[in-house]
Amino acid sequence: MMSKDRTPFRVAIADSNAEIARCFPVMRQLRTHFTDEETFVGQVERQQKQGYRMAYLEDANQVRAVAGFRMMETLFAGRLCYVDDLVTDENARSLGYGGALFDWLVAQARAANCDKFDLDSGVQRFAAHRFYLTKRMMISSHHFSLEL
Repeated sequence: MMSKDRTPFRVAIADSNAEIARCFPVMRQLRTHFTDEETFVGQVERQQKQGYRMAYLEDANQVRAVAGFRMMETLFAGRLCYVDDLVTDENARSLGYGGALFDWLVAQARAANCDKFDLDSGVQRFAAHRFYLTKRMMISSHHFSLEL
């Protein structure tokens, strides 16, 4: 993959604590309830034991976009890739990083023989909704939640 200035950028999986920590400043822009890196890394480690994976797109040695995802199977959808988190650094939006990471995730889902690619997006995230619709996603359901 190439950045706008034709230099290559890469997508990698954050497996080590150091890689997860590098993703924290960007992920915190979406998941603002995390206030410190150590708590964030611990949470990701716990989720990794349940199949969660964190991918990041790096350009010029900077993390530009981050995604948390998992492959799973459900009765209603079959095998699917569920994207928990997808965020581009606010200082690097509209430069193609989010789209490149999205496309990488779709390719991973296809390689894993998934039938579907799903994510939820907060009702207030209008710019994200425009992005997902541009990527040919459709609004297929309502998500209901109950605080416990």
